[in-house]
Amino acid sequence: MAEGTGMSGGRIKSPEDFCGAIFLLLICALALWQASELTFGTLRAVGPGLMPTALAVLLAGLACVLMVSSLKDDGPDVSPPSWRGILFVLGAFVAFGLAVRPLGLAVAGPLAVIIAGFASDETRPGETVLFGLGMTAFCIALFKFALGLPIPLAPWLLGY
Repeated sequence: MAEGTGMSGGRIKSPEDFCGAIFLLLICALALWQASELTFGTLRAVGPGLMPTALAVLLAGLACVLMVSSLKDDGPDVSPPSWRGILFVLGAFVAFGLAVRPLGLAVAGPLAVIIAGFASDETRPGETVLFGLGMTAFCIALFKFALGLPIPLAPWLLGY
């Protein structure tokens, strides 16, 4: 089948976008289900369920736009997933989760970015390290100082 022809001349002209929209809608359904037990609160006293529900509804709307677009505009057929990308991006999440408490955000942040950088063969090591350090500095400024969250920076150096 030629690229962009869709599913054997069917109504879906961009199967990859259509599948992406379905995946996003599944994520939204999961988020809405998980947030269903949380209270919304009011706009003056926001509850814990308002933000995840609002973001899930917003993402669902964007997924619907993508789905409609997949019916109108030509696009590529569904291609096999990049297992390398999946492995290294998920590995970065796991490494961050395992490293943030004992090593702190100062080490876990750049570590996660560097591991995720291996997901692509186009990544340049020097740029990845600089990006990781910059993003970590931004996250420290935002989460530790601006929001005051109790995230350890470098417990091996500064203590908790």
